[in-house]
Amino acid sequence: MRLRTPIVATIAATTALLAPAGAFAAGSTFSAEDFSGSAPAQSTDSVIVGFDPGISASDGSAQLRSAGVAGVDSVQSGGPRSAVVKLRSGESPAAAARRIARRPGVRFVKPNYVARASAEFMPDDPGRGNPGDWRQLQWNFVGAWGVNVEPAWDQLRVLGVEGGRGAVVAIVDTGVAYETIGPYRVSPDLEGVVTKRPWDFIDRDKHANDRNGHGTHVASTIFEQTNNGVGVTGLAYGATLMPLRALDGAGLGDEMTVAKAIRYAAKHGADVINLSVEFDVRLTARHLPTIISAMRYARKRGSLVVAAAGNQAARRVAYPARYNYALAVGATTIRGCLAEYSDSGAGLDIVAPGGGADSGIVDLRSGSTDRDNCSFGGAASTIYQVTFGNSLKRFGLVSGYQGTSMATPHVSATAAMIVASGLLGPDPSPAALTDRLAQTAKDLGVPGYDSRYGYGLVDAGAALTNP
Repeated sequence: MRLRTPIVATIAATTALLAPAGAFAAGSTFSAEDFSGSAPAQSTDSVIVGFDPGISASDGSAQLRSAGVAGVDSVQSGGPRSAVVKLRSGESPAAAARRIARRPGVRFVKPNYVARASAEFMPDDPGRGNPGDWRQLQWNFVGAWGVNVEPAWDQLRVLGVEGGRGAVVAIVDTGVAYETIGPYRVSPDLEGVVTKRPWDFIDRDKHANDRNGHGTHVASTIFEQTNNGVGVTGLAYGATLMPLRALDGAGLGDEMTVAKAIRYAAKHGADVINLSVEFDVRLTARHLPTIISAMRYARKRGSLVVAAAGNQAARRVAYPARYNYALAVGATTIRGCLAEYSDSGAGLDIVAPGGGADSGIVDLRSGSTDRDNCSFGGAASTIYQVTFGNSLKRFGLVSGYQGTSMATPHVSATAAMIVASGLLGPDPSPAALTDRLAQTAKDLGVPGYDSRYGYGLVDAGAALTNP
């Protein structure tokens, strides 16, 4: 990924920090929390050390050398004497800070925080036009009824994280165009994406290459490289992709194969498992025991399963989304109306942009957003991401993609960004992620939860910035 290089400056703040009594040299302060993964952006190869007023510059330098650091900038005077200390190769700032804080005369040890240029992050992806024109196509990311991604990106950059970096998302689908091998080509906007444990459950090998285009489109909503001058953007760019092929070239896969993929993803550390798949809406949990068992296993392993509600325009959510251990995702249009194809009903948790035309069935009760958002004459909309059409080797922004399959990765990506942010801790549970997504969703339909929109439209910006 090519991102504009930020302006980085060291900031030698001298705020007192707390430490357990008696743990360090008398008067020294150190806080492990300041070095945690959720702490503000900081140098990974240096810390700032401050000394007691009575310590001379030469004595301070001697103390640091005796602590075994890799290098010491000149000990500065003016306020507490302080120095930027270079760490030994491979040593974490937290470990070094804890060791240095025990030296006599050390007043504090703190992160060497970094600052970024305050300019707004403006990806240069061109869409079908000039740099930055991705916004004209990706209404689902930034439009009035999109997922409000830009505040999320900005917040992540404040935290020193790019998109979903650090989160692992499994795509259980037709495969993904993530590598060039044999007749297959990597999508030009997925080049450089980090992958983990790919597997093809149909051909039983480690090359989960797409024969259909559906899986690549789904994955691209989450993973497409951003600010690289190619195609459009991905919501959780920088996240780690686990491509799992469980559907064939026609987009079909049996219960056992899908269940195996779910179990594999959970076993190998997926934070989020994206299931843009559905079974016939008439099937119940009794008909799909292996799917239910696999989803229970995923829950136990700490993986959030995000699943498409279904495209049968039914007033019942399809499995696997209907199961309690899945986050069921319906689809909305460019106008914020339920899409005409989207399943709804009890068990629907949340909605996300899926494109298409507005539903012909509307809720006209007082306070319902359908009164303003649903238009019988409105044109259908497309979800644009880079994928291939009739040829495995020709990629582009293919028109016509719409469905709860397209809606689902918007939610998976938002969950991945929450994981990457550390907002809910280093390893948030599926329940915690679900609660955060529901609590920050943009209410649609009648006020509060309803069976058409669940808790509302996923809002990435709110999920990353709300208290």
